Amino acid sequence: MDIDLFSQSARKPAGGRVRSAVSVISAITAGAVLRIWMFRHFFEVNGDALVYGGIAKNLILHGRYALTVGAGETYPTLIRLPGYPLFLATCFRLFGMENYAAAAFVQVALELLGCILLADLARLIAPEHLKGGASHCTLWLAALCPFTAIYAASPLAESPTLFAFSFAMWTAARFQQRPGWAPALGFTAAVTWAALLRPEGALIAIAFAPALAIGLMRNATPAFSPRRALRMAVACILLALAPFAVWTARNWRAFHVLEPLAPRYATDPGESAHEGWETWVKTWSLDFVSTYEVYWNVPGDVLDVHKLPDRAFDSPAQYAETASLAADYNAGLELTPELDARFGKLARERNAAHPFRSHVLLPLGRLADMWLRPRIENLPIDLDWWVYSHHHLETRFSWAYACLNAVYLLLGFAGLFLRPRMWPCMLLYILLRSAMLLSIGAPEARYTLECFPMLFVLGGMALYRSMNWVLLSVLNVKASAGRA
Repeated sequence: MDIDLFSQSARKPAGGRVRSAVSVISAITAGAVLRIWMFRHFFEVNGDALVYGGIAKNLILHGRYALTVGAGETYPTLIRLPGYPLFLATCFRLFGMENYAAAAFVQVALELLGCILLADLARLIAPEHLKGGASHCTLWLAALCPFTAIYAASPLAESPTLFAFSFAMWTAARFQQRPGWAPALGFTAAVTWAALLRPEGALIAIAFAPALAIGLMRNATPAFSPRRALRMAVACILLALAPFAVWTARNWRAFHVLEPLAPRYATDPGESAHEGWETWVKTWSLDFVSTYEVYWNVPGDVLDVHKLPDRAFDSPAQYAETASLAADYNAGLELTPELDARFGKLARERNAAHPFRSHVLLPLGRLADMWLRPRIENLPIDLDWWVYSHHHLETRFSWAYACLNAVYLLLGFAGLFLRPRMWPCMLLYILLRSAMLLSIGAPEARYTLECFPMLFVLGGMALYRSMNWVLLSVLNVKASAGRA
């Protein structure tokens, strides 16, 4: 499974091959500089990173998949899948305990390798007349994307997930081109790791498995019989399921629960999922501001009723009930079963009064926020970035970020119309991911980040096609002027 970004330039003069090599080296260098700059300015270890890191430390020190609480006491957990804790544990073992910086640099290297894989993927699946140029445009789009680069410089699961997706798509294209054990096992390893990193990572297998089936049908030969194909499929499925069988058995042994992935609300058995609170939040939550200022604060911090948007109340009586609930919660900063039930009752009343708003308008609004909002969640920019009178520079920067995000989305959308090989699989993943996000009550822009490898590839093709169109138009204008 060789990577060859220069196959299209191999037939060109030496000067063309040199320019192609310079383009690749420049893109990778620029991508590395961007990520190192992101690391120097925005590297932080908090929140989820400490949860993952705590599990990794206990794996090394005690051989237990556990969290540490209080004065060093550990207890088993299943709130996170083992993919990223094992990644951090490997980095800690190699580079030193709690060396999150080293883990971030490993992620930078993985993401740059992922950029190369995506570039080669574009070469493999693009229409013939776009192959070489689409490959280089994809590489530049992926290498210089600040939205993914900032997560490469953070000890979180997003960056390894993006690499796993890139590797999965690349091996799927290789298998479709020439079925064999190497790409099949590579695809299996990629989708398995993606699912071990994040539960929804399994969607990549669902979306791209049809590409493997198409590869088998297109390359059916007497040597590659249906029986051999079946053996390969069964072997890959068993290998993919094996880690989850181990994980499920471990959870049954530790907690006596059947949990093959991770709980929806990241709670261990016996802990309350606060379903009443979660349901109530969904009746009004629409954007990341609500996630940051309200959702993340409960339980454990004050619930400020003044930070709730007007859509959280349908009447003065409902405002009074919500204020009473907030006051009772703030008295102990604990979401007791009784308080959670009251939130659930209020949520049911709001849903019954406005079902279309609760089940259609708000989910679609949250999805739009996750796709279109400026991706500044990891930058030191105020939540009210749109209030120009408060901070001129931050507002201008945020709108520029929103426009850049829109460019990536529009290029990806335009790339679909070029109908490259495997475009239905890419579109299917984006649709499956978006459909899953409709159930999210607390939106975050990072939840759509997993779709960007598809956008890079599709966008690279569209960008190169647009550049060709512009160049052809300019040449036509010059030719017309010359004839005149």
